[in-house]
Amino acid sequence: MSGSPTAPGGARARNGLAPNDPAMYDRLAGEWWRPRGVFAMLHWLAASRAALVPPAAGEGAVLVDLGCGAGLLAPHLEGKGYRHIGVDLSLEALRQAAAHGVLGIRGDVLAVPLPDACAEVVVAGEILEHVPDLPRAVAEACRLLRPGGLLVIDTLAATALCRFLAVGVAERIPRIATRGVHDPALLVDREVLVAECARHGVPLTLQGIRPSLTDFALWLRGRRSSVRMLPVSTTAVLFQARGRRAW
Repeated sequence: MSGSPTAPGGARARNGLAPNDPAMYDRLAGEWWRPRGVFAMLHWLAASRAALVPPAAGEGAVLVDLGCGAGLLAPHLEGKGYRHIGVDLSLEALRQAAAHGVLGIRGDVLAVPLPDACAEVVVAGEILEHVPDLPRAVAEACRLLRPGGLLVIDTLAATALCRFLAVGVAERIPRIATRGVHDPALLVDREVLVAECARHGVPLTLQGIRPSLTDFALWLRGRRSSVRMLPVSTTAVLFQARGRRAW
């Protein structure tokens, strides 16, 4: 989530930072690997995202993790056979990611400093809702994929329901979402996402997800270490998307 460009100007400041300001992640750098800390839900999402990534088909396969943060995806990719490359703006996050086996590259997801068609898998987890130019971010993600390569996304939808739940409610619940982490204006238009991916040769399939309420209740009571993400029929709030580059 922290590989996003600087927040758009004019946004209302919260706690000295504008909504969606990448500096928030540096201020909270000590929280990344605390499974019950302020980034707890990112751990649950990382596990769910990794479940969409198949084992590598051969030696040397590359997975590019856009907005990798401190590398929360890494433990869930162990044994799958990928060279895990993470792209992020935060040097501290990249330092922590490196400690978990991620080859970190400092860069903006709108201009990724990697060559065309370099990856068998590109993952964009909880990052697209932070970028001010969705088509450009999609173009970069698709550019990195080899023909037949897999794109995996999870993000938040640009709907009134999502703005209410993900910003209005979730940012007021400790350990679910940090206050000011989202700019509602940047939530992802699903039609634009699908159309832009298709324009770059990657047809997408979308699936809504949500935390297991039973797991969440047990987690709050300290009786579970994590929370499963479950499929739901609507993509109007939190959703995953995946597709393979056709050409």
